Amino acid sequence: MRRMRMRMMRMRRAGAERGYPGRAWLYCWLLGWQAAALQLPPCEETDYHFEYTECDSSGSRWRVAVPNPSVECSGLPDPVKGKECTFSCASGEYLEMKNQVCSKCAEGTYSLGSGIKFDEWDELPAGFSNVATFMDTAVGSAENKADSCNNSSWTPRGNYIESNRDDCTVSLIYAVHLKKSGSVFFEYQYIDNNIFFEFFIQNDQCKEMESTADKWVKLTDNGEWGSHSVTLKSGSNILYWRTTGILMGSKVVKPVLVKNITIEGVAYTSECFACKPGTFSDKPGSSGCQVCPRNTYSEKGAKECTKCKEEMYYADEGSSVCIERPPCTNKDFFQIHTPCDKEGKTQIMYKWIEPKICREDVPDALTLPPSGERKDCPPCNPGFYNNASSSCTPCPPGTFSDGTQECKACPAGTEPALGFEYKWWNILPGNMKTSCFNVGNSKCDGMNGWEVAGDHIQSGAGGSDNDYLILNLHIPGFKPPTSVTGATGSELGRITFIFETICSADCVLYFMADVNRKNTNVVESWERSKEKQSYTHIISKNASFTFTWAFQRINEGQDSRQFINDMAKIYSIMVTNAVDGVASSCRACALGSEQSGSSCVPCPAGHYIEKETSQCKECPANTFLSIHQVYGREACIPCGPGSKSTKDHSACFSDCLVSYIKDNQSLNYDFSNLSQVGSLMSGPSFTSRGTKFFHFFNISLCGNEGKKMAICTDNITDVTLKDMVAESEDFSNFVGAFVCQSTIIPSDSKGFRTALALQSNSLADRFLGATVETMLENISIKADVFPPSPSKIPDVHFFYKSSTVTTSCENGRATVVTMRCNPNKPDQGELSVPSLCPAGTCDGCTFYFVWESAEACPLCTEQDYHEIEGACKKGFQETLYVWNEPKYCIKGVPLPEKRTSTCETVDFWLKVGAGVGAFTAVLLIALTCYFWKKNQKLEYKYSKLVMTTNSKECELPAADSCAIMEGEDNEEEIVYSNKQSLLGKLKSLATKEKEDHFESVQLKSSRAQNI
Repeated sequence: MRRMRMRMMRMRRAGAERGYPGRAWLYCWLLGWQAAALQLPPCEETDYHFEYTECDSSGSRWRVAVPNPSVECSGLPDPVKGKECTFSCASGEYLEMKNQVCSKCAEGTYSLGSGIKFDEWDELPAGFSNVATFMDTAVGSAENKADSCNNSSWTPRGNYIESNRDDCTVSLIYAVHLKKSGSVFFEYQYIDNNIFFEFFIQNDQCKEMESTADKWVKLTDNGEWGSHSVTLKSGSNILYWRTTGILMGSKVVKPVLVKNITIEGVAYTSECFACKPGTFSDKPGSSGCQVCPRNTYSEKGAKECTKCKEEMYYADEGSSVCIERPPCTNKDFFQIHTPCDKEGKTQIMYKWIEPKICREDVPDALTLPPSGERKDCPPCNPGFYNNASSSCTPCPPGTFSDGTQECKACPAGTEPALGFEYKWWNILPGNMKTSCFNVGNSKCDGMNGWEVAGDHIQSGAGGSDNDYLILNLHIPGFKPPTSVTGATGSELGRITFIFETICSADCVLYFMADVNRKNTNVVESWERSKEKQSYTHIISKNASFTFTWAFQRINEGQDSRQFINDMAKIYSIMVTNAVDGVASSCRACALGSEQSGSSCVPCPAGHYIEKETSQCKECPANTFLSIHQVYGREACIPCGPGSKSTKDHSACFSDCLVSYIKDNQSLNYDFSNLSQVGSLMSGPSFTSRGTKFFHFFNISLCGNEGKKMAICTDNITDVTLKDMVAESEDFSNFVGAFVCQSTIIPSDSKGFRTALALQSNSLADRFLGATVETMLENISIKADVFPPSPSKIPDVHFFYKSSTVTTSCENGRATVVTMRCNPNKPDQGELSVPSLCPAGTCDGCTFYFVWESAEACPLCTEQDYHEIEGACKKGFQETLYVWNEPKYCIKGVPLPEKRTSTCETVDFWLKVGAGVGAFTAVLLIALTCYFWKKNQKLEYKYSKLVMTTNSKECELPAADSCAIMEGEDNEEEIVYSNKQSLLGKLKSLATKEKEDHFESVQLKSSRAQNI
């Protein structure tokens, strides 16, 4: 029956929305008939309330009666025409629905008129919801990531709501339907740029509204509340407060705090809101509630605050109850020193921490120790003198003092070394102030955050353990000494302080700097207990600075004083070159050429003071002027290898030209084509929770007259891009250096619409030198950082240094860029980091890069090519020149052109020689044949003669000679031979026959003989 009645009610509302009163009457009649049939009791005014139907297309609506939950009755009032949809009451009023008129809110309540306000955060208000996701889908399973963020949410903390502290993405969501255009306003604290905070609005189609184009919320200073306001359009608006933590190290991010969310444009308020506990409203028609003063309290909807019995109870401002006062302990009082009197004495005084909340009249309670013990006053700080009075006053201009003696004028040729050196803490110096702040309450408002204690200044008691105890030092500007006014070095001054923290909990000491009162940025922070140590911060621009030390014992929302003995101590603070500073000593200065008044004159840039004449003299070539002294020739420091000084001798830089002699051969390098900024993105890397990120580096290697061209910026900052361009010098997240680094969160890693750049810092702001050696100024390159080069060409190492000192890098960071010749990588080549250290560094202090490129090869010389001679063709011969392979050089000496020269195919005398040789050879062959043939004939004749003689004896007496045949030669001589001829020997060898040797006698005869 109940479900049927509700369905009838929805049908009636639907009819009213369409503007059909007759049909609405029909539904009411049916409902009444049904109630009569069930015999329900008649409705009374307390059984129902009035609501408006949804607006129709004409902008009208109906007022209808709706039964209260768990009420069943009959006879509800009939629907009537309602106020127009854009109607609203003024602030302090509400729309009384019975008569549809605006009425003033009663005492103890308030109204914003057309708005709603959320200022109570004891629990999540109705309508708000939390959605936690892990946006990175690069590593691990989706289930594990979803489970890992189940416990992440926005947490109510009473007066405000606090975001998550991990690297999950958590959205605080509220949906509102506006009848007319309105706005949303809220206050927030956002101090940690390691968490991204965005506020945006979507419509009911989940599309972002145009008004949220600048959705990134600006950072706030520590301890200060910022405000953010966005215009809302009529219709459905879904509001998102979304945070995403980026945990790059072990530090936990500082959460975002939001309070006092106010939404305007809800058209009407049908009831007033009761004042929350701890506040009251004593007048009708109030638009807000007032906070109860100290030692009073109030409950919800109070018209006035009730006083506590102060003897036994106390209450802070805005309390809802009175708290019983505890017994006093040593945590409820502190010790101070009074200002010095005329006798040079100070008294030790003990004071209760205000407001005093403890009782001395109960058992075991401590009483305040006696005060008045007199001690000698510490001397004045350097640059001050008491002049026989009870207070220290600064020395007049042009004078100096160490704090114990009277102020004296600086001698001729010197000037005061202006600055501040605070090492005695009897009273707080005039340019310092202290305060206390708590994000959730006002307990410590008006308290001193720090107290002087003789030889140090220490953090005070505060109102609770999570207070910020603030100490400020204001310096209106920085000015170098007169003699170096023209210098353009990177250091104008520095601040150095010695401190110590003694903690039993998770305390934090912050050191912050505010430039020109625009934004306070954390320079460095120290967690938990730290031994006594020194820290120095370099000032590189002339601006108004406010330095802040903020100490917080714990970062949890609680009002207790459990760790009051945890404290921070600062022993000394020293600032150099302060504009309104005092002097503890004098330094030499340059005198004008005409010493009419012996006044100091500024030296031009790059000039030192010559000791003998006290005149300005320019530093020699390739030296730079020290930023710490300008007196004497030793103030000019030689530049490192492969570097030269700027025109003003303020620094050294590389002109991209490097020379090296190897094996009596000079290697010359020209890196000019690599003078543009080189970029490298290494990674990806992942946090412990799986968030993907990259390390991005920009490197300005050389050239550009020593200008630092590498720029890194954060794109999620406290200023817009337009502001950054207009005021780049004041942009705290704008880093210009020789080498700089940023951490990049890709757009697909956290669901952002663009990649995020954060944690930009400088790795190199001073060039040391370029050399092939592996060590320079105590910076060394390990042999196993990069694999060895495949070529015999030596690598050239560019050494850089960063002056920024961090807790982990006491000597600052260093960077080495190794230039390696690689002909296979033309133009810009390739930058890389060590494979074992994807972040570019293995210890966080020294960074290594290798830049492989053909442009890193030495310039070519005559030894890098050889010639090849061609054959002589048609009287011409070509000589070609080719590079030695592999080629490990560029530019330099060009390859000579092809050379052509005349030539003869065969030489004249060669021709003569060849002819004579050929003729001689033919002649010898002919003679050989002739004599061989003749010898054959002779052998034949001789053999025949011998055979004839042996076979037949002659009857006649021996003749003088044998007959000679016709045609035969008649030789007159007798030849005896017992040797074979040469041809005979050859013949016998050929036939392998053994013949007898004969002794032959050739006879001479005039007559013929027949044989």
